[in-house]
Amino acid sequence: MRIIAITSPKVVDEDVCLISHLLAKGVDTIHLRKPLSDVHECKHILRKLSPEERSKIVIHDYPELYEEFSLKGIHINRRVKSFPKSYGGLRTRSCHTIEEVERYKAEYDYLFLSPIFDSISKVGYLAGFSEKELLSASERGIIDGKVIAMGGVTLERIPYLKKLHFGGVAMMGAIYNMDVLNKLKEIDAYR
Repeated sequence: MRIIAITSPKVVDEDVCLISHLLAKGVDTIHLRKPLSDVHECKHILRKLSPEERSKIVIHDYPELYEEFSLKGIHINRRVKSFPKSYGGLRTRSCHTIEEVERYKAEYDYLFLSPIFDSISKVGYLAGFSEKELLSASERGIIDGKVIAMGGVTLERIPYLKKLHFGGVAMMGAIYNMDVLNKLKEIDAYR
């Protein structure tokens, strides 16, 4: 099971340290998602990371940084609608319905499906699916190794998400909690 971390939407002083720490603890991929920061602030973060760390970063808001910093991939969302010409990196996308997952799964390496649970980081952003809907999508093979659970995900919810056949989890709000950071030393137990 993939463990993916998503950064906070605004650049903060701790970003470089946190990204390095998460990768050192075994997080597979970091999604650098900074819609409230500009491209220069994102470049500042990337310059401070090692080439190995940058190779595990998927960029959300500034796809032009992919090639400049030899990143892992580009994430498609409302702000970034397509990949550059002759793009060969990891292809990821955000989905908010089961139908979107069905429509886009063949074109991407993995898809975020959200919100699975009530959001930790976005007040009032409630779960978008019932347990019955998730079970049905899992039984029909829609939820599989290419679908990543996002929205309200905590380490404690990973066993439930495994039973639904999600290929991984993406955490933002939970990952900024020090208790979770301390538990990451046991990250392999959650795979």
